[in-house]
Amino acid sequence: MESGPAIFAGMVFALFGGALLTWTGTRLRRREPVAHGVNQVASAALASVAGTVALALGGYCLSRL
Repeated sequence: MESGPAIFAGMVFALFGGALLTWTGTRLRRREPVAHGVNQVASAALASVAGTVALALGGYCLSRL
């Protein structure tokens, strides 16, 4: 019964992290800004870190089953 919320949270984190990393990579490959009005390197680094942390949290949640 307790594995349901862990599966849900793990999948949400994993999907968000994967989507954020894919979106960031696509924006960088097209040489478009990741965030408007912010240094491109700083915004790409912050988005990459956030995506990686979300993937790690998703993996952690799914490994706790």
